[in-house]
Amino acid sequence: MSEILCNVKSHPAAEAGKQNRSGLGVVAKKQVDCVARLPESDGSAGGTARGWRWPQHAAMVRNTACHVQVFHHYWHFQHLVKLRISVKFLRKFQEMWYFQRMLKDDHPMKEAEARAGEALQRLLENVPILHIEGIEAEAVSGDWEPDLIARLLVDGQPHMLICEYKSNGQPRYARSALLELRNYVAQRAPQATPIFIAPYISPAVRQLCKEKDVGYLDLEGNARIAFGGVFIERMVADKPAAEQRELKSLFRPKSAQVLRAMLRDPGRAWRVTELSAISGVSLGHVSNVRTGLIDREWARASDDGLVLSEPDTLLDAWRDSYTAPPGERLQFYTPLHGSAFEEAARGALRAESGPGRAVFASFSAAQWLAPYGRTGTHYFFADEAGLQKLQAALKLAPASKGENVAITVPKDLGLLADTIEPAPGAVCTSPIQTYLDLSIAGERGAEAAEHLRQERLSWPK
Repeated sequence: MSEILCNVKSHPAAEAGKQNRSGLGVVAKKQVDCVARLPESDGSAGGTARGWRWPQHAAMVRNTACHVQVFHHYWHFQHLVKLRISVKFLRKFQEMWYFQRMLKDDHPMKEAEARAGEALQRLLENVPILHIEGIEAEAVSGDWEPDLIARLLVDGQPHMLICEYKSNGQPRYARSALLELRNYVAQRAPQATPIFIAPYISPAVRQLCKEKDVGYLDLEGNARIAFGGVFIERMVADKPAAEQRELKSLFRPKSAQVLRAMLRDPGRAWRVTELSAISGVSLGHVSNVRTGLIDREWARASDDGLVLSEPDTLLDAWRDSYTAPPGERLQFYTPLHGSAFEEAARGALRAESGPGRAVFASFSAAQWLAPYGRTGTHYFFADEAGLQKLQAALKLAPASKGENVAITVPKDLGLLADTIEPAPGAVCTSPIQTYLDLSIAGERGAEAAEHLRQERLSWPK
């Protein structure tokens, strides 16, 4: 037998010298916590190393305190099996890519379930008529089993909560969990109450839980649990930082280019390659956007491609997390008014008027797309060359106060490519971008945004 010695804490299996299915024994030795033993050569391959075959003789040992890592390239392993290797030496080889970890640590999941159980206990402890007899983690079996079962006494009467924990609370994952919970309760515990638990449960999933008559609890503090004479409901106003980061990532400039393309034609089925080509975004980034949309059930995958299933919900979420595009914001005064201003601006915005891009934005774009009410200030997006064109055409002078022209030079020049031209030279930001910009422009802007949405952004359900 050849040995690999690991300086790790002993496991009960090590002391017993048990054999796993692949023939790897684990024994305890002085100054050594576990020994991985491999079978000697059968003589047919000319030596110990060459008699060890992948994967027939590959052995993996999982301890609570350590993992014996298995080499994935047997030709590297043949130089090592005769050596007693220290932990430091093993780590060195790991850094050199001679072996890799083959087993996933299941501790994180157990820890997550423990946190879920603790959160449930804290919630229930505050109900005077409840006595918690225990909250147990179910053993893994071949059939589906809930993650936790809470056994309670409610005014002296026994009751159970059947709980399923998911590390992701997005609708795509929640829906399957609710189905499993309902089936389990219906078949095995008709009097019990099903509970869905996740790190964060969005308002959409909370509503889904209510519709399916399943209680919910998330680790942020949102909860709704009702049974017998017990009714618990808590809501936390703020989204957790992780959820906010995910949403911001979905609406960042590159991702936004993909979303704008899809929202221009929400009923269309898009291939990933098509979205990449039309948006100018890499295939990998488009795939990430696709996953985010599907996870939230804002889109569905069909045989023909990706289709937006909830464009209104997507736009609502984008609006709620939207902030003004980063860039330089400049204020000017123009002596031009009325038709003179309009004629000069349209002349400067025409694509054929030379290098540089500039477009009507915000209230000025809305005036062309869905007129709601005039403002005293004209709004534009422009690149550097477009800014110079506007300065010349509109006779602009910098103004610290009393400005009537506001120009933003955005860092994301994709805003200048996503445009619409409702009249010759009247180049405007797209209805989507105009709507987003209006939504953060105060009360009057919100009213104009709602009007624009009704006029230009209404889609069939």
